[in-house]
Amino acid sequence: MPSSKRAKVVHLSKNPSTSAQKKICKIQARKLYDSIREAVPRYAYAYVFAVDNMRNTYLKDVRSMLGDSRLFFGKTKVMAKSLGDSPATEAQPGTSLLTPHLTGQVGLIFSPRDPAAVLAHFDAFRPLDYARAGTVASRSFILPAGTLYSRGGEIDQDEDVPLAHSMEPTLRKLGVPTRLVKGKVILEHDFVVCNKGDALGSGQTTLLKTFGVTMAEFRVAIRAYWHSETGEVTVVKGGADETMDVEGSEE
Repeated sequence: MPSSKRAKVVHLSKNPSTSAQKKICKIQARKLYDSIREAVPRYAYAYVFAVDNMRNTYLKDVRSMLGDSRLFFGKTKVMAKSLGDSPATEAQPGTSLLTPHLTGQVGLIFSPRDPAAVLAHFDAFRPLDYARAGTVASRSFILPAGTLYSRGGEIDQDEDVPLAHSMEPTLRKLGVPTRLVKGKVILEHDFVVCNKGDALGSGQTTLLKTFGVTMAEFRVAIRAYWHSETGEVTVVKGGADETMDVEGSEE
């Protein structure tokens, strides 16, 4: 009599979908490694950058604005291995000095542009977006008592429009003391949405977005850069540059 298949055990280590996923990850990692290795000798500078308030939309804008450069934003371990972790394994002389800076939410930019141009570019590019839960409030925001307008008092009432009455139930669910009077949303008293320095919760971020208040600044900060001609790595810290030679000592 044939054995029942109902009690058949499937080991996760042999699960086809898991194996396929691992294979895909290895292929992607190898592609990233090879792409970085190919880029190193083609560009004069390599920059390690960190991102505050990451947004894919703005990262795409960065790629578009740096059309003459290559940007990589992948696994830090793979990027570090691509640059090399010692003089014996580095892609070019000095690139291994960049690897200690590949921690956190960081990426690599290979560019013909000099540091002054790149630093000035990112200093000017700081778009604002809606905050997400956990973001620290950059300022206080208080809804004024009376008729609520779409921007919550951020602009003059003459330039604004009353908040849609359909939003009133949502506001009440979020703890805002409102009521409907003749089709208008009325706030019974001033309501503090957040204070500067608060770690924002999901309810607060929803209210901020409702009234069009942006508090998350997308910012690209250059941590360090490598120059192909000298093999030196310069650390960018608080506006002061510290140059390291290929042996890793500060000048």
